[in-house]
Amino acid sequence: MNDLTPSRLREIKREANTRPFDLAAQLGLPEAALVEAELGFGTVRIDATPGQLIPLVERLGDVMALIRNRSCVIEKVGTYRNFHDGEHAAMTLDAEIDTRIFPRHWVHAFAVEVTGETGTRRSIQVFDAAGDAVHKIHLRDGSDLDAWVALIDALALPDQQGLSDFATRPAPEGARIADDKVETLRQEWAKMTDTHQFNTLVRRLKMNRLGANRSVGAPHARQLDTSAVPLLLERVRDSGQQVMLFVGNMGCIEIHSGPLVTLKPMGPWLNVMDPRFNLHLRGDHVAEVWLVNKPTKRGPAISVEAFDAAGDLIFQCFGMRPEKGGDADAWAALVGGLPRQEAAA
Repeated sequence: MNDLTPSRLREIKREANTRPFDLAAQLGLPEAALVEAELGFGTVRIDATPGQLIPLVERLGDVMALIRNRSCVIEKVGTYRNFHDGEHAAMTLDAEIDTRIFPRHWVHAFAVEVTGETGTRRSIQVFDAAGDAVHKIHLRDGSDLDAWVALIDALALPDQQGLSDFATRPAPEGARIADDKVETLRQEWAKMTDTHQFNTLVRRLKMNRLGANRSVGAPHARQLDTSAVPLLLERVRDSGQQVMLFVGNMGCIEIHSGPLVTLKPMGPWLNVMDPRFNLHLRGDHVAEVWLVNKPTKRGPAISVEAFDAAGDLIFQCFGMRPEKGGDADAWAALVGGLPRQEAAA
């Protein structure tokens, strides 16, 4: 679409009554292109390097951290604290803003100011090489505006006019299974002592998460019916169980630790609307659900994992560890009662 110049994109955005994610999909553009069209009109291109950006974000104080994939959005309010940098992986470790960051996917970043009828909205928006959103940070009424100005001054890049040459979005991987290594997978799975060993194991065997779930078999992984997802949310709410809910994309994962209190389904959306935590999940995107049991030194780590039709992970939900207030037996009973695919069939 050669006619979609920055000025034309600005016009379309003003006229559209839809979210940037959906508008970009309608136009066949990466979402970052919509943001980049505003350079010089309240938007500043900044350094996306997490080690440069996140320490300055911490000074903003109370903000809302948003991470999404195609099927799920998680929003947590809090302050970025306890940042640990790393070349391949970084993280923030706080009770509210708890993230895992993969720096190679933090390619484009912008500081955005939009003035409307309700005032000025400010955000930091980070995108990968294809221009897909990796992480967004929205300032709130109590955020430190002096720190916002200082962040822009420190991180603004020299080029504030050039348009990016976005990479082609990689195709979904789907389930990767190495049939000749399934028995090895079962043997090594049973020997795990920490959940972090899982990714190394499946990578070494030339598989991935969904492929491993499909091939390892019981007692390690059992397929659930897709109706297990709304039931899971309802049963966590009704039981008061504390959970760890992971939602992410290739560049960033955000973790909610605590209860799920207020459920508000709306059409295909399954929503959690708690004071400093929101979740928006497209229930109709859930194509496969797995109940997964990984052995660890502290006992089994049992999770519910949902995937979309392309095989991409939508979310994982674990019971909170006992030392942090969770109840392992109650969690095992709760998820063990979710409907199995076999029973539904």
